[in-house]
Amino acid sequence: MARGFFLLALVVLAGCKPPATPAQAEATRVGVAVVAEGPAQPAIETNGIVVTRDELSLSFKVAGIIREINVVEGQSVKRGQRLASLELAEIDARLASARELSAQAERDLLRGAELRTDNLISAHDLEVLRTNAAVAAATLREVQFNRDYATIDAPDDGLILQKFAEERALVQAGEPILLMGPRSGGYIVRTGLADRDVVKLRIGDPATIRLDAWPGEVLQGKVVEIPGAADPANGLFRAEIALEPTKLRLVSGLVVRLRLTPASSKAGSLPYAPFAAVIEADGDRAAVFVASEGIARRRAVQVAFINGDGVAIADGLAAGETVVTDGALYLADGERIRVAERATSQ
Repeated sequence: MARGFFLLALVVLAGCKPPATPAQAEATRVGVAVVAEGPAQPAIETNGIVVTRDELSLSFKVAGIIREINVVEGQSVKRGQRLASLELAEIDARLASARELSAQAERDLLRGAELRTDNLISAHDLEVLRTNAAVAAATLREVQFNRDYATIDAPDDGLILQKFAEERALVQAGEPILLMGPRSGGYIVRTGLADRDVVKLRIGDPATIRLDAWPGEVLQGKVVEIPGAADPANGLFRAEIALEPTKLRLVSGLVVRLRLTPASSKAGSLPYAPFAAVIEADGDRAAVFVASEGIARRRAVQVAFINGDGVAIADGLAAGETVVTDGALYLADGERIRVAERATSQ
């Protein structure tokens, strides 16, 4: 009887025991970053090419066959040194003919003056002879000028950067034969910009330059020339960027990646979120997870633009807030989070 009463008491006590608390879900490990502040306008990203300052394209004044080119690419030259010349047989024949015609016109003019003194020709006839002599003299000067520019001499001390033609080739007047630059270097970067970009730039705006030939190296420079008109061949505006001194070995023709920062971009600022924090992007609409007191809160944002610094946010986020980066794609709104040791920062 006592044993039955004891078992009944245990059953009653068991029924009065409070229910067990369910185990709480473990917080999700994530990486986070602090939203930074950046320029309100994007930097201009483009490509360019390294060239020497004050490059000269050398050519012949007249068409002809190249007789000789006395230099090779990379060769140093002195001022006045003969670099190339045309075959002169045809040009010299023209020069000899022009000299004869000019001399004949002068003789005719002298004889006409004597005849006019004796009233054997009219004043009009004498004026015609003077005109003929003047035209013949001008033609001689023109042919002599062209003869002088049937050769190419170095205009200054420098370096031959490129050779565009070979000996015995037929070239036209003004066709580039040699490209010459200063021996001391003085490299610049030339780039072609669209109209929407060139209007943002000012002289002195900073530039960051990366070269494919020197991976990992970053050069600095500034805008030194902004054209007033577009190149009619391609519609681009050719700007020039001066490079700061560097120990890297530069040569004309190196391809670079440019990042130009217009001064106008400093007029305002926007919050910048890391690329990994922005999810569900659709046009200028996207979302982020803001980390607050161990909870991930989903928030809709409006994207202004994207550049190398991250995603500029026009609305929905403020600088200084903390957003989830690593693991943002797999979170749900209101989910508990725990920052991993390898948390990222912006």
